[in-house]
Amino acid sequence: MYKYLLLLFVTMVQLFALTLTKGEVHIFEFDKKVPKSIGFDSTFALPIIDHPNGKYIAILPINYKSDSKTATLTTLYDEGTKRVKVQIVDGDYKKETLQVAPSKVSPPKEQLNRIQKEYKEAMKIYRTITPQRYWEQPFILPLQSKITSHYGNARMFNNSLQSFHSGVDFKAAIKTPVVATNDGVVVISQDRYFAGGSIVIDHGYGIYSVYYHLSQMDKKVGETVKRGEVIGLSGDSGRVTGPHLHFGIIVLGYAINPLDFINKINATLQGSNK
Repeated sequence: MYKYLLLLFVTMVQLFALTLTKGEVHIFEFDKKVPKSIGFDSTFALPIIDHPNGKYIAILPINYKSDSKTATLTTLYDEGTKRVKVQIVDGDYKKETLQVAPSKVSPPKEQLNRIQKEYKEAMKIYRTITPQRYWEQPFILPLQSKITSHYGNARMFNNSLQSFHSGVDFKAAIKTPVVATNDGVVVISQDRYFAGGSIVIDHGYGIYSVYYHLSQMDKKVGETVKRGEVIGLSGDSGRVTGPHLHFGIIVLGYAINPLDFINKINATLQGSNK
């Protein structure tokens, strides 16, 4: 009986070696034993990133909208393959009701082509993995202000469920300076229907930061930016209830909790996320 219970316990440990929350990231750190590849189910392979601390890391984003309860993480080493079962759980996200201009909930037909084009252009960029790490230092917040809306909230626009909140909103009067969270290259700088004045920065290896509803964009596509450099001014453009800054992080095409990402990636720089 004892042996049976012990075997059952070991089997359960192997079955769910990791429990991951939708909308968050898990960061793997490697020192001497660096894998050849890491695959997450059949969805994607994780880039192996050379880390400023001399090690290597891989960042696994969990899709907020995932319908899966379990997944398999497959790590390939020279001496063999390791497979780990992952449990995926819902996050403790809230609901919020917002009132915006009716045209931002049900856009006019003449705007549909624009909206679709902007979406396709953005998704093509977010799914691009630049094989280079631009950053060396910890990530920072784009401004110091009160958060008025958190990541993951199910959003009801004019009493109609439209989306989930893919970032965090910072309270910001119009024309408040907004800074880059870290070094990178600007890949989007334009006014978009829903996001308004938008700047997106590529930080390398599938990591992007986004800054929406700007009243002024001070950087152009292709420009290199440094951590803490002013990239624009906050505003109330796009689908908004008032002036603020929407800040987000996208990893491998998935919008994840930017505060969770910053906390975990910065911990690796401090050597505390092992």
